[in-house]
Amino acid sequence: MLGVVLLGFALGAPGSQAVKLTGYRLEQAPINLTDTASLQRGARTFVNYCMGCHTLQYQRWSQLGNRLHLNHRALRELMFLQTKPTEMMTNAMPTREATRWFGAAPPDLSVIVDQKGSSWVYTYLQSFYLDPHRPTGVNNAVFYRVAMPDPFWQTQGLQKIVYRRVRHDGYLVNQFVKFTPVTRGTLSPRAFRRQVGNLTNFLAMVSHPDELKRIHVGIWVIAFCVVFTILAYALKREFWKDVHRKHHHEK
Repeated sequence: MLGVVLLGFALGAPGSQAVKLTGYRLEQAPINLTDTASLQRGARTFVNYCMGCHTLQYQRWSQLGNRLHLNHRALRELMFLQTKPTEMMTNAMPTREATRWFGAAPPDLSVIVDQKGSSWVYTYLQSFYLDPHRPTGVNNAVFYRVAMPDPFWQTQGLQKIVYRRVRHDGYLVNQFVKFTPVTRGTLSPRAFRRQVGNLTNFLAMVSHPDELKRIHVGIWVIAFCVVFTILAYALKREFWKDVHRKHHHEK
């Protein structure tokens, strides 16, 4: 289901009063934790585009290989300079310097889908737009005044935002209209959406690594409860049948 997001959007120079941007919707993410190929492509995208700044500190490389059915060679190709498969998926970026560079340290993404939701992550990654008032030159329609640069400016291309002034509940607000491309990306729009979808699918798996196992176990638990209920009911009828028969003979 699409959710309407109310966002702040700054007009004019930095420090000007923010006004609300309405009409921008979250798009449902294509989550399929049984699609191993999608998860593998998403892991590759994360390592190539995200891991320079972000970490998965609750995920070991060896666990990743097992969950994505990667052989030793494929796992090594993902690991780059990591030396041991038992290490956590971290990077060498110092927190203090990162805070000075970006204004805030890049967060760990181990549970980002659990915190924000898959649709939020999926839409956020597609919603960077040019903003000359921001230090990185871009802003985001989902996360207003984001400190993060656009990691996909090459594959998606740069875009600008179009909105119109409307009156809402007695106030003038900016209503989102569309994004318009400024530069062409190396991927087609459809291919880029697949790239972001695979990445979101991978992050959903990392946030819920045992989701499929829980579903599988849950099915067996429910089946056991159903069978046990039927047997318990049959036993109850048999037991009370003897009680009623004994009571009838006593009369």
